[in-house]
Amino acid sequence: MDMLTIGAFAKACRLSPKALRLYDELDLLRPARVDPDTGYRYYAVAQLEQARLVAWLRRLGMPLAEIRRVGRLCELDSTAAAREIRAYWARIEAETAVRRDLAAFLVDHLTTDSPEPGKDTAMLELRYSAHSDTGRVRPANQDTAYAGTRLLAVADGFGPAGAPASSAAVEALRFLDTDETPAGGVLNLLEDAVRGAAQAVQDVAGGADDGTTLTALLWTGSRLALVHIGDSRAYLLRDGELFLITHDHTVVQSMIDEGRLTAEEAVSHPQRALLLKALTGGGTAVIPDLRLHDAHPGDRYLLCSDGLSSVVPEDRILDLLTSPISPDKAVKALVGAANKAGGPDNVSCVVADVVAA
Repeated sequence: MDMLTIGAFAKACRLSPKALRLYDELDLLRPARVDPDTGYRYYAVAQLEQARLVAWLRRLGMPLAEIRRVGRLCELDSTAAAREIRAYWARIEAETAVRRDLAAFLVDHLTTDSPEPGKDTAMLELRYSAHSDTGRVRPANQDTAYAGTRLLAVADGFGPAGAPASSAAVEALRFLDTDETPAGGVLNLLEDAVRGAAQAVQDVAGGADDGTTLTALLWTGSRLALVHIGDSRAYLLRDGELFLITHDHTVVQSMIDEGRLTAEEAVSHPQRALLLKALTGGGTAVIPDLRLHDAHPGDRYLLCSDGLSSVVPEDRILDLLTSPISPDKAVKALVGAANKAGGPDNVSCVVADVVAA
């Protein structure tokens, strides 16, 4: 067997000797032989491919623990290893998108002129309604929907403890509905509240197979702050156009983003309900999507679980939202449309209108 010293091996695979020693200690990349007298490490030429994979994954920013898992998968099933890398990169892109939105908000926030002292600004408020229904197939409702003066939220529970998980997540945010919130600190406030929601879900859920999505809007008086985890959705109806303002944290959505699946194919994909992000009993840390939206008079917002979005086409949702009916009638019409389409899942909707105070 051809053997290389640690220096020669490091040069060939573009990893430093220091990194190779660390990877040996972490059982990530063991040398083929260690001299019992000198302690010198020797590597086989056949290990170069594994070492180069480690180097490439480090350049992607993948943590060492995940690299170890990918390396072991490569030994058994290279296709499974490729899926692991693809899923990791989908998470990175989603997190980058969140940071991009936050950076754009900060740039806008710091460059927008403050209103002149004494200058009148329009006073706005929300008119809102929430409705949740078991649907026509499921034996129990694991969704939670909430609408208040400042807080709007939908959570879609899953697993045996799905119902208490969704309820706990929303309940953990309800303190936000009591006090006025300055727009400047609202994203930090929401991020802290989500950490509380994550702990609340851990307290009631049995494990990683139990949990909930969470999509919520917090009203500041002039803006709506959005927090989003999972595949419940938020829509904005403005000037007759319907905009999806959340991004599904699902396997199929990541495949659509990568161009490996069309939106039409995703509808019937066997993994369409598999989440990449959720609040679970397992306590896995989740970075939520956070955004801030300026409110315009006449805006109508919709939060919904996938019991609506997976069975009612967006053009039908648009028709129901644009009809001149109150939020209360709108949520009932939307839930009715989901049940008319078969009601295969629990369905929850929150509709809120931005109006002059």
